[in-house]
Amino acid sequence: MIKLNLLAVLTAILSLTFNANAAFDIKARTAILQDYLSGEILYEKDADKSIYPASMTKIMTAIVAFELIRSGDLDMDDKFMVSENAWRLSSAGYSSMFIMVGDEVSVENLLRGIIVASGNDACVALAEGIAGTEQDFALLMTAKANEIGMENTNFANASGINNTENNSTVRDIMIMSRYLIKNYPDEYKYFSEKEFTWDRTGGEPITQGNRNPLLYKNFGVDGIKTGYLAVEKYSLASSLYVNGRRLIAVGSGFDTKKDRSKESAKLLRWGLSKFDLIEIAKANSVVETLDVWLGKKDLVGVYTKEDIYKTIPKARKKHLKVSINYNGPVQAPIIKDEVLGKLTVSYKGKMIEEYDLLAFENIKKLNLFSRLIRSVNFLIWGDV
Repeated sequence: MIKLNLLAVLTAILSLTFNANAAFDIKARTAILQDYLSGEILYEKDADKSIYPASMTKIMTAIVAFELIRSGDLDMDDKFMVSENAWRLSSAGYSSMFIMVGDEVSVENLLRGIIVASGNDACVALAEGIAGTEQDFALLMTAKANEIGMENTNFANASGINNTENNSTVRDIMIMSRYLIKNYPDEYKYFSEKEFTWDRTGGEPITQGNRNPLLYKNFGVDGIKTGYLAVEKYSLASSLYVNGRRLIAVGSGFDTKKDRSKESAKLLRWGLSKFDLIEIAKANSVVETLDVWLGKKDLVGVYTKEDIYKTIPKARKKHLKVSINYNGPVQAPIIKDEVLGKLTVSYKGKMIEEYDLLAFENIKKLNLFSRLIRSVNFLIWGDV
């Protein structure tokens, strides 16, 4: 990750439309790649095409549980009794945690069974324990999807197994994945676990490996979730974290497991090799100081409310300029969080984005005598 100095006008590489992907393709029916910090979409292929999300559905199952835990309505140590409905999915050829009817299983173990082992039985047990029925839990999932901007998603169950009403898009799965990583960084670590051992009832403990093949390739992938349905074929939501930079990729409609692994890795590596991430400003940190007129301080720091990053194609050297614009010097008194100017990002002389610059602190006005002295100095010497 490259950090640019805002004290000077910045020049870097930029492509607004990211046509760099024109000569690049992967073997998937639909796919998308996003730079996490900038939010820039680096690649997309029929990203709004409707898909059956299969076990990628389980990302939302985990999110709903994480939110309840954070609110205090659920605890990792809480235990839910396994129903026959849940148990049936451990005995019908589905991905399973292998829980038994009547087992009392902790929320944490169910979540690990869902995230690592992709257990459909664990999904039903968790859903019933939280909402009473899996159908009611699916309503919570869909409501959360709508809340976070997944505009083309409906969840009909907690596991993603065959149901024509369980549908989404790779763009929506990307939005969901980004939400998970941003809002639950500690809980997200479960998605990087390579194995989970369940000390099952009535038999030897079962250890299962994580189905995400990219976790074993040692190039920075730390999640997220595989999927498979005969009608949809293979899918994968994946995320890579290298040197402070994160990419999120989602693909669906891979013909084989091998294609899913190879093409997803290809997409992530392409994003790393073809683009740079540039840090322009960190939220709530001083990015520049402005001159102050007739204040008890001569300078005031300004900041932005949000992190500002840009993703820049390495192969195209265009002009990205970042400038500070304000009417100065700024006259005291200054109130903290008052808008004092603009941070402007432009390309080829055209503004593409603008952000408010806010006062970092209160600055009081000088008393009358001091103001008079300062004014006289300015008239004689030109000093601010």
